[in-house]
Amino acid sequence: MSMPPVSGQRVDLGSGAVAWWPCHIGKDAAIGADCSIGALAHIGQRAVLGDGCRIQGSAYIADECVLGERVFVGPAAVLLNDKYPPSGDRNKWQPVRVGDGAVIGGNATLVPGSSMGRNSVLAAGAVLTSHLPDDEVWAGNPASLLMSRAAYEERRERA
Repeated sequence: MSMPPVSGQRVDLGSGAVAWWPCHIGKDAAIGADCSIGALAHIGQRAVLGDGCRIQGSAYIADECVLGERVFVGPAAVLLNDKYPPSGDRNKWQPVRVGDGAVIGGNATLVPGSSMGRNSVLAAGAVLTSHLPDDEVWAGNPASLLMSRAAYEERRERA
């Protein structure tokens, strides 16, 4: 019996988008141009990834979640859609929405109905339970304001 390869293989998705096998891309998911999806990531059915998204390995994006352009999703981050699982009723779902240029840190969790504004940052390990406004950085459980995106960028440049 032959075993499938255990090391990642690049899979061309068209329009410059790539995925690293093994990963899952659900039925009717829309993957934008120049996206990259890491190994062991799960992209749900009818999920939308805007152009230039970077999804790291082991990330989970539930059915019908919507990511804008240039969104970064760190490793093992989780975007959920069912507030009372398993509801078995898609009409009760509240898929996560993420604005253009947002950053989601590794192992962060976005609960159903939460959202992130443009250029916002959710720290590694944080749990987002509400709306994270444009240009803000939040951390903690539940996540709350840590600093502005401008202050975050200043710290990144000094590091």
